Amino acid sequence: MSDRLTIAVVVCVYTEARWDLIAEAVASLRVQRRPADEIVLVVDHNDGLLARLEATFAAQPTIRVIPNAHGRGLSGGRNTGVARTTADIVAFLDDDAAASQGWLAGLEAAYADPRVAGAGGAIDAAWATGRPRWWPPTFDWVVGCTYEGMPTTTTPVRNVIGANMSFRRTALARTGGFVEGVGRERGRPMGGEETELSIRVTSADPDAVILYVPAAGVRHHVPASRGRVRYFVSRCYAEGLSKATVARLVGPGRGLASERRHTVITLPSAAGRALMDAVRRRDAACAAQAVMIAIGLGVTVTGYAVGAIAGRLGRA
Repeated sequence: MSDRLTIAVVVCVYTEARWDLIAEAVASLRVQRRPADEIVLVVDHNDGLLARLEATFAAQPTIRVIPNAHGRGLSGGRNTGVARTTADIVAFLDDDAAASQGWLAGLEAAYADPRVAGAGGAIDAAWATGRPRWWPPTFDWVVGCTYEGMPTTTTPVRNVIGANMSFRRTALARTGGFVEGVGRERGRPMGGEETELSIRVTSADPDAVILYVPAAGVRHHVPASRGRVRYFVSRCYAEGLSKATVARLVGPGRGLASERRHTVITLPSAAGRALMDAVRRRDAACAAQAVMIAIGLGVTVTGYAVGAIAGRLGRA
């Protein structure tokens, strides 16, 4: 009997506007050096997209297309995918991301350690119209990507990032999966569901480890609309709201530990470097990055404060 772990990949989709990106995501899964044992596309309450995907992949038995059986949104779709797969490891890839050929092999290697309950890898931003010069690398989390300040080698972390993550099925079963109402929905750029789940996974088992494996990389498409100041600000505010929700669910100690380090150490250091470069090089873009770090931090903190107050009032 083989001790080889099996791996399922769940891709949640919701709009035909991303058809080419969905096709690219699926294509990247079909050329993995370590093939997926199951590939499931979960369609979020879109009958037209469901029918089109079913017709497209009807002749490919290794790919299943199913509707989201829960409420609208990413958390419900992910839980649907988990329930309809049987593999030991469930990996999640965003519908606008493409996996490197070594993605699943890298994730699988992480689980050689029985303590590892979850693992995720690097997420490189693929800017459709080029990276805005004013955009600070410390804020690449705004577009769901690996950001400056994250580890550069394989190391335990508090949580994985949603576009590139995986969990043992046993850990998902123990915790009940993703909490609905926390994560992203159409037109609502919230997040945090993977952070909340990661914390619950390690809280349920003190020996459990969440591992960051940079080599298990994916490329995340960033459209032009997300490279604008307006999106940057709105996403920072939404992140603040999300962090307030996560802190309310798991406690501010663990819910904000990584954010405190990022705020106290990484952001001031990055802003200082940007200002020094602005003076030394006479580069307006560097000065703009320093300004955007201040704006992003202020807006995120404001969102957190609003979310925290709303949470307290809701419990009153």
